[in-house]
Amino acid sequence: MRLGILVTHIRAEEKLLIQAFEKAGIQPDILLDRELNIDITGGAGQPAPTGIPWQDYDLILERCVSTSRGMYTLAILNTWGIQTINTYQTAAICADKLQTSLALSRCHIPQPTTRVAFTPESAMQAISDVNYPAVLKPVTGSWGRLLARVNDRDSAEAIIEHRQTLGDYNHHTYYIQAYVEKPGRDIRAFVVGDRTICAIYRQSDHWITNTARGGAASNCPITPVLDDLCQRAAAAVGGGILAIDILEDADGQLLVNEINHTMEFRNSSAPTGVDIAAEVVAYTLNQVEVRV
Repeated sequence: MRLGILVTHIRAEEKLLIQAFEKAGIQPDILLDRELNIDITGGAGQPAPTGIPWQDYDLILERCVSTSRGMYTLAILNTWGIQTINTYQTAAICADKLQTSLALSRCHIPQPTTRVAFTPESAMQAISDVNYPAVLKPVTGSWGRLLARVNDRDSAEAIIEHRQTLGDYNHHTYYIQAYVEKPGRDIRAFVVGDRTICAIYRQSDHWITNTARGGAASNCPITPVLDDLCQRAAAAVGGGILAIDILEDADGQLLVNEINHTMEFRNSSAPTGVDIAAEVVAYTLNQVEVRV
């Protein structure tokens, strides 16, 4: 069995995954995305950066920090018939908040009210339609960067003017959500295959609760309602290994906010008591066995 881990650089999560693979008797090859030089017309017989032909890999686990590098490499490998986790299809949906919202909507999965507009004038109307306060997000991005809560028309106009003047075309797609008054926390649930293996509350005094922005993690019990929502959300985007961000509204309803296809989990194993890296490795190896 030959496995590769595609990375931008080795973070804490990748170190944990490598250790878990080694415990399982597998030494994965590390494939650095900065070393990729792929002849996309040349086929899977050409060598990867390790010198091993791409076609000799039973599976590639994609863990790139760079969304574009990871996604385009998945597109190439999947076109060649090389098994990856996650697939290009899943990555392309999860990497784009608009596409994620569409996937959730197709499957009738609850999410915050969301509108999309393409000009400053229509964006202002969309914000008014969802009511103030509203949340403006870039369609691509992570770690809570460039999120903005707009409380009134003046702040909305200022943010839109800055994005229109300074941003690229991605920032000129206005993805606007109704603000959800959550109880000082949100939920991040981890789905591996057909199992919701654990979840955390992310608590913060700030309205952005990402642990990357200082949110504190604590265990969140997996209730039947939470598990059902996570399973349906994961299936909506193609399944695999995913982190699902969920909001609780004032009535206690759970709303899927975002889905991450290259999840970070360094802050989540300790509070949940679940060895997330070991779960990921077990699922990965099982997928290779299924293929064989």
